[in-house]
Amino acid sequence: MAFFQYRARNARGELNQGRLEAASATAAADSLISAGLMPVEIKEAKASAKRDFKWQAFLHGRVKLEVLLILCRQFSSLTRAGIPILRIVEGLRDTTDNKLLISALNDVADALNQGQTLANALAAHPHIFNSLFVSLVEVGESTGQLEQAFLQLAHYFQLELDTRRRVKAAIRYPMFVSIAMIAAMVVMNIYVIPAFSGIFAGLGADLPWTTRLLIGSSEFFTQYILHMVVGSLVGIVLLMRYVKTKPGKLRWHTWLLRIPIIGPLVKRILLARFCRSFSMMLGAGVPIVQVLTLAGNATGNAYLTQAILQMGDKLASGSSLSAVAEQSRVFTPLILQMFKVGEETGRVDQMVMEAGRFYEEEVDYDITNLTSKIEPILIVAISGMVLILALGIFTPMWDMVGLVGG
Repeated sequence: MAFFQYRARNARGELNQGRLEAASATAAADSLISAGLMPVEIKEAKASAKRDFKWQAFLHGRVKLEVLLILCRQFSSLTRAGIPILRIVEGLRDTTDNKLLISALNDVADALNQGQTLANALAAHPHIFNSLFVSLVEVGESTGQLEQAFLQLAHYFQLELDTRRRVKAAIRYPMFVSIAMIAAMVVMNIYVIPAFSGIFAGLGADLPWTTRLLIGSSEFFTQYILHMVVGSLVGIVLLMRYVKTKPGKLRWHTWLLRIPIIGPLVKRILLARFCRSFSMMLGAGVPIVQVLTLAGNATGNAYLTQAILQMGDKLASGSSLSAVAEQSRVFTPLILQMFKVGEETGRVDQMVMEAGRFYEEEVDYDITNLTSKIEPILIVAISGMVLILALGIFTPMWDMVGLVGG
């Protein structure tokens, strides 16, 4: 998907301009025509859109998921009350305190005044309203069920927000313990071990391997701490830059799914997200190939996205959904079975939603037990660190006592 700057005329001949996201210039033109606009000029504006978004996000902060959730709930309620869309947008603009969202809603209101559809106006701000958001709004407008579209989006955002909160709560304890371990190692290497190394050096005897290990690590740490800090920072920056590239992101996301304990949990979360978005979009009437594109991008994982987009290409050539899903090798037997049953019964969206609910329950269970799975690893690590420290410090002291006593 890329960003395109456009100039188009509406049915009254008035000139409109803005920015939207599409797979190609042709797709952008089709989107404008379907919105009742005749394209005059379309050019790619990806770089400028990206810089503009980064600058605004730096000044005002990103639009959080909680803000979008409230926005969708309010839009659904106000639409159900029969309030015109333009008044809803202006009202929501005046009630929010997020400056980035206010700026976007100002542009949306201007676009609506110029005769554009709500979906087309929202598409000009892909940094806030992604393709899934815009597509569902577009379906809601075309079917006269805009209220239901925003209600579905609110439900989607609520589930996503709940999952994120549970994950953060589950990793909070292991994270604090890990930070405490790192801090303890730094203090020992800088202050504790050097205080004993002078005493042990005066013994004039062979020191045990644990003591030599502690002294060696302390000397290395104190001499090269600046190099370690700088090297770590440079390594992190280079890794982050690499992960932002297409092959780097693909490798990182592929590796992420293979991490013991964490990988299976991440995959279940992503599959639950895919099932939610797939079922929601298909039930709203979006074409199946477009559903796969949107649901694949919604996973946020480059490996899964690539496999699902390839499914869309094969599906467009005439293959069945269950067949291309099995060939992708990214779905579990449960989801594959739901695809098959859904094709046989004509209820693919409902079957996939059931699979999504199952994985949401699995995710709840996994997150609840995540701490209990990580805790033994932390206990073993702490125990090993304490054991080496005790042996390294107290063994020479016992030898000293033995020499004095003898």
